[in-house]
Amino acid sequence: MAANRDVEARLTERLKQLEDRVVRLDEALREPLDPRFSEQATELESGEADAALEQAARTEIAMIQAALDRIADGSYGICTGCGAPIPPARLAALPYATRCIACAET
Repeated sequence: MAANRDVEARLTERLKQLEDRVVRLDEALREPLDPRFSEQATELESGEADAALEQAARTEIAMIQAALDRIADGSYGICTGCGAPIPPARLAALPYATRCIACAET
């Protein structure tokens, strides 16, 4: 299906962006702290923010990989809750959605 190929291309591009982000964040987290104590508090705070961003990116990576698997096995766009098709508008807004809005709200 052509629509799924478009979604697959967008998801693959987003996956690459997120993987690049994780690498950059991981590198930043591995940098040694400034030897000046006055700078360490700022660096530690920044490190906590970077760690949260990295975790969010890893979570999105997992959701994208699962969506790509569903595209490959033909189950993409089918609600895992009720088995009905997920509306195209929902998939456009959240291409790795696994549930229709009704099932997501329960």
